[in-house]
Amino acid sequence: MQDYLIELQGNLELIKKTAENLEYWSARELMPRLGYTNWETFKTTLGRAQESCQQTGQAITDHFRGALKMVDIGSRTQRAIEDLLLTRYACYLVAQNGDPRKPQIAAAQNYFAIQTRRQEMWEQRTIENKRLEERDKLRDTEKKIERTVYQRGITQSIEFATFKNKHIEALYGGINTPDLKRRRGIPKERALADFDTDVELKAKSFALGMTDHNIRTQNLVGRDHLEREVVANSAATRDALLARGIVPEKLKPEEDIKKIEKRRVKELQAIEYDKNNKS
Repeated sequence: MQDYLIELQGNLELIKKTAENLEYWSARELMPRLGYTNWETFKTTLGRAQESCQQTGQAITDHFRGALKMVDIGSRTQRAIEDLLLTRYACYLVAQNGDPRKPQIAAAQNYFAIQTRRQEMWEQRTIENKRLEERDKLRDTEKKIERTVYQRGITQSIEFATFKNKHIEALYGGINTPDLKRRRGIPKERALADFDTDVELKAKSFALGMTDHNIRTQNLVGRDHLEREVVANSAATRDALLARGIVPEKLKPEEDIKKIEKRRVKELQAIEYDKNNKS
C-alpha cells in the first residue's frame, strides 16, 4: 500500500495542472492512474462521484467541468474526445466511489483524503487570518474614535458605551448590544466583535472610520451631534450591506477570536520548542 501511495502521489503531481491559481486534473489522465482502462467503465465511477458531490450540497459544475481532449489518431491527425476537468475534491470523490478491489483506488482514497483535509485546513486558516486582521483593525479604529469623541463632548465611560450601542443599533436594524449577544449566545462580559464574521468587522471599521473622519473634518462637538453622526454612518453601512443581500443580524457568530489567538500562540510555542530541540 505504501509503495502504491508513493507512486500514485508522484503520478498525480505529474498530471496536475494549474490555471488562475486553481489545481485541476484531467479525468482521462487520471483514469489509468486509478487502474481503469475503459473510459465507459470509468464514466460510471465519475457519475457516482458527481451524485456524491450533489448530495453534499455542492454544485457539480464547481468541481466537474466538461471539456474536450485532443488525441493523436495517426498520420499527424488529431480528434477531440470527451473529458472532464476535476478539482482536488472531485478527485477525492472519484476515489471514494471507485472499485475498492483496485489497489490504486485504495491508495488514492488515502491520498486524496489527506490532501483534501489539508486543503480544508488551509482554507480555514485563511478565513481565520482575515478575521484576526480585521479584528485588529477594528480595535485600532475604536481606540481612535474613542480619543476623538472624548475630546468633543463625551466625558464618561457610560456615555461612550451609549455612543457605541447606538452604532450597533443602527448597524443591526434596531437591535442593541445586549439583545444581540443574547440572540447569538455570547457571554455578557465578552466583546461582541470577538464573535463577528470578517464582513461585520469590516462594516464596523468602515462605519466608525467614517464617523471619526466626519467628526474631525466637520468639527462636530457635543454628545447629540456625535451620536447622530455615528447613527447616520452606521445606518448607511447597513443599507450598503442590505443592497448586497447581507442582513447583519442574520449572520451566524464565528468561533471566539480569543480561542484562535490562543491557538496561534501555542502553535508558535511548539515551533520554537522544535527549533530549540533541533539546535
